[in-house]
Amino acid sequence: MRNIYEIKINIILIQMTPQARSSLEKFVNRKKVSPIDLDKICFDKQLAFIKDPNLFVTAVTSRRAGKSTACVLHLLHTAITYPKSTCFYITYARTDAKGIVWPLLHELNRDLKIGGEANEADLIFKFNNGSIIRLAGAATAGEIDRFRGYSIKLAYIDEAQRFGNYLDKLINDVLVPACFDVKGSIRLIGTPPPVPVGAFYDSYTSKGWSSHHWNMFDNPWIEKKRGETPQEVLRQELERRGVTESDPTIQREIFGKFVIDRARLVIEYSQDKNHFDSLPIDKYSYIMGIDLGYKDADAIVILAHTPNSPTTYIVDELITNKQGLTELFQQVEELRKQYDCYKIVIDTGGLGLKIAESMRQRYLIPVQAAEKTRKFENIELMNDSLRTKRLMAKKTSRFANDAMLLEWDMDKTKPDKKFVSDRFHSDIIDATLYAFRESPAYAYQTPTIKPKWGTPEWGKEEERVMEQMTIDKLKDQELLQEDQLQWL
Repeated sequence: MRNIYEIKINIILIQMTPQARSSLEKFVNRKKVSPIDLDKICFDKQLAFIKDPNLFVTAVTSRRAGKSTACVLHLLHTAITYPKSTCFYITYARTDAKGIVWPLLHELNRDLKIGGEANEADLIFKFNNGSIIRLAGAATAGEIDRFRGYSIKLAYIDEAQRFGNYLDKLINDVLVPACFDVKGSIRLIGTPPPVPVGAFYDSYTSKGWSSHHWNMFDNPWIEKKRGETPQEVLRQELERRGVTESDPTIQREIFGKFVIDRARLVIEYSQDKNHFDSLPIDKYSYIMGIDLGYKDADAIVILAHTPNSPTTYIVDELITNKQGLTELFQQVEELRKQYDCYKIVIDTGGLGLKIAESMRQRYLIPVQAAEKTRKFENIELMNDSLRTKRLMAKKTSRFANDAMLLEWDMDKTKPDKKFVSDRFHSDIIDATLYAFRESPAYAYQTPTIKPKWGTPEWGKEEERVMEQMTIDKLKDQELLQEDQLQWL
């Protein structure tokens, strides 16, 4: 029946004069009143954020503060209010958008009787007035160009704290120009990371952005759903963890405040201590580390070291989502030739073993299996090298960015065993762990300068060496006991 009506409507449109057709289009595309009554649905701080008239708006919230609901309500309201508009919801990983926001879009579309139609494969909601809402992920800088070419009325970047340094490029080079012709708005929203750095923090504290803040104590739905107040939830959590409200994790997760929480970080990278601008002049050897992934990403890192220094440098990174094996092999081969890598280590877990074997046989790339069984020992080795400036990475690198986000799971961690939180996964840090384990630089010893022959210093050194040789020989023959050494 619907097709018959559409045919009849098309016949009528053909028979109409251009002036009449133009008048009809203006009537159909007039600004409609949204069926979403935000004043009744949203609590006050949600509402203030959504109705903020500024084009550039940020919000920092705690966990369970209702930020996802705010995003979806605003997207739906805009799509319905402005016909033929394009709205974007962008988060770090597409799987997060599909798992968290996509079901919420379905639920509100159904409950509010909006009439949107979902394209499950492409994560697109279409509406009768020609508007669309698109959900997407942008885990790497290479993914941001997909948002070019659109005319965008509203763009949400959720979990903005997880994005790398390319967030600034995504905003200023891609999204802002896409908003010019329709006076679109860009919204950043997220929770505080363990260390207050990055483009999200800079935007929140910038005068060029309108900033909002709320936490779970402002969310009335917690008590309605749980039957307990947020204050009671906090009390139980403090008791369970054995901490006070001043605990940095509590301040971040429950109060939504920016505080330094380095104890939660897995990797102890410091911009002040571990950043370098350019390699010191020397002849370097290069190691490549490869972490494989399809759901996540393939990550390749290049490390440089020299026999004359205890320091290893992260000099190149390449992160690519959902690429084929041919593309991966080409990347590895190009980087191997560019840096003349003498060693290539690869994650051989899962299908990695077959991929590594294919590299060796088909492409003659001499890869070797990465050491994975002692991961936490390798993490401690890396952290020790970061503390002593024996591992350096540029502060604009993906490694430096991810180091500020990768956290320990304090709920699972025990005195004898640690667990990395699954809230954030870093492919480049894994790749670096594999490669750094193979770098000989961390075992570097400062060479001993021997005194010149015939000098008094030479004589004293010879005397010391002969004395030590005598002691060692007597001990070997069991003629000298430990308690007798004090008399020598």
